[in-house]
Amino acid sequence: MKEGKRQKQVGSLINKEINDILQRLGLSMIDGGMVSVSAVRITPDLLEARIYLSFFKIEDPAAALKRIEDRGWEIKKELANRIKLQLRRIPEIKYFADDTLDHVFKMEDLFKKIRDEEEGNKQQ
Repeated sequence: MKEGKRQKQVGSLINKEINDILQRLGLSMIDGGMVSVSAVRITPDLLEARIYLSFFKIEDPAAALKRIEDRGWEIKKELANRIKLQLRRIPEIKYFADDTLDHVFKMEDLFKKIRDEEEGNKQQ
């Protein structure tokens, strides 16, 4: 289903604020890796926000996600203070790991492997 204009506006606002909050709380750098918000999806009734987090160079993304979820109340409180004048209700926040980067790296490896095999066949 296509997102409405208001969903996109609220999603963009929450994306910006959550990124800032993660930096302020020291959750954007975990175990030497980086965490960032890759996307925010809002339900049409604006009551639920699904936040997709991208983990870069973090060995255990599940543990990092759990760490962020454990501080979810603190993140939501900070978010409420920042956007309370723009929204009637603060949406319920759910966090998900975005594995797009893993797929990108996997595809790059596959393309490199195919390229190397083609070059090997040309040399024979």
